[in-house]
Amino acid sequence: MKKRTNSRGTPSSSGDALLATTSSSAGDAERDHPAYKSGAASAPATPTKRRDGSDGSGSSAGARRKRKDEIAQTFVIVNERPVDDISLDFFYKPHTITLLAVSVLAVMYFAFVRNEANVDENLWAGLLCIVFFFLIVSVIAFPNGPFTRPHPAVWRILFGCSVLYLLTLQFLMFQNYPTIRSIFYWIDPKLKNFHIDMEKEYGVNCSDISWDRVKGHLDVFAWGHFLGWAFKAILIRHMGILWAISVMWEITEITFAHLLPNFIECWWDALILDVIICNGLGIWMGLKICQILEMREYKWASIKDISTTTGKIKRAMLQFTPESWSAIRWLDPKSTAMRFAAVIQLVIFWQVTELNTFFLKHIFEMPPDHFIVIGRLIFIGLFVAPSVRQYYVYVTDTRCKRVGTQCWVYGAIMVSEAILCIKNGKELFERTQAINIVLWLTVQVIISVAFVYLAVYWQQRQLKKVSSSPAKRKETSPASSSSPSKGKLSPQKEKKLK
Repeated sequence: MKKRTNSRGTPSSSGDALLATTSSSAGDAERDHPAYKSGAASAPATPTKRRDGSDGSGSSAGARRKRKDEIAQTFVIVNERPVDDISLDFFYKPHTITLLAVSVLAVMYFAFVRNEANVDENLWAGLLCIVFFFLIVSVIAFPNGPFTRPHPAVWRILFGCSVLYLLTLQFLMFQNYPTIRSIFYWIDPKLKNFHIDMEKEYGVNCSDISWDRVKGHLDVFAWGHFLGWAFKAILIRHMGILWAISVMWEITEITFAHLLPNFIECWWDALILDVIICNGLGIWMGLKICQILEMREYKWASIKDISTTTGKIKRAMLQFTPESWSAIRWLDPKSTAMRFAAVIQLVIFWQVTELNTFFLKHIFEMPPDHFIVIGRLIFIGLFVAPSVRQYYVYVTDTRCKRVGTQCWVYGAIMVSEAILCIKNGKELFERTQAINIVLWLTVQVIISVAFVYLAVYWQQRQLKKVSSSPAKRKETSPASSSSPSKGKLSPQKEKKLK
């Protein structure tokens, strides 16, 4: 029997069996259950609370203690998920002493043998050494969050990168605009030759709807737009919320077009290329991938039990795929007002994150294909994955009383980026039309509420259809569930006859 350990390689106690039953990013425990159903039926029911604060298990001390343990373990499963079924112990055992020795020896070697004549190279070497040791501390001390594939250390390193990025934003908030520009020039001197008015314009000569014009708009950014929406669909997994974000983003572009010139688009570009083709096909492809992953059966064989070399290579590559997959249910017919508000908040926060990308690029004058812009997009995309999962558990599971660490850090990053944009874009925001901002906020709230309400209403309609169907009534009726077999009296009738 394979060992079950937590993500730091320490054997877990017998009480960890409860962890496997908690809804997590992988949802593997529910698939091991014999009554497992794919799709929305596999989503765990949200525990409800009584008015007296108890969970229905009684007011005894034992029940309260059990409730507290359940709450603590729910947070552990979403903040530092343990690893199940370890087959290669070497990769999950702690090697802290070895890591310390190798790190110190490597730093000593480069500190003594490198040429120190160039001041810029010395600064780069010192910064890289700081990042190197901070990420090592991240592997040792930080939580891995709700994911364990391909290895918990990967998610700890990503969490360490997010903390470094947050600290960098805090540092930049206390610098003036010329100092920040000088830092970017030091990183890449080519930025001195770029000005934001050199960007490609999309909203000119809109009456020209030729094939060559349309093909010119289907550039690398259009493909990035399509793949970005597919990734968002895999993260959120709810068509109503995704279309709410899609429609609201186009309204956001119209609202801020007087501040960001690249938001000015032709009607056919915004409506057909963006909303229908890029957004629509991206959402469809992402949800299709989720559907395929939900239907897949997850049975993992140990690499030691595979005899062929091809099989071992295939198993090693599959380590970079999800361990298992569970259905997501942001809303259900019995959703509370707090969950309703939390989903609306998610939609608005997503708009702020997208706006930060364009305002940072515009205020600090960087081309869209610059490595800083692309690197930030990739980093935010990777880090938002565990953050969304932790936010989902916090919103839908009443046993989770606090938000996960990654989600907290991501919230701080989002707010810090917005503050940095407002502080250094005073001249830009002085041209802001207040009526546009008020209308934008109003429309954001109205559309969010409308889409979320429609999603709940659709869930209620589907539930009524299922409960009122003849097959369902026949299945759940007492006569069909407890009727005796043909030619045999039931125990109650037999007793009455006697």
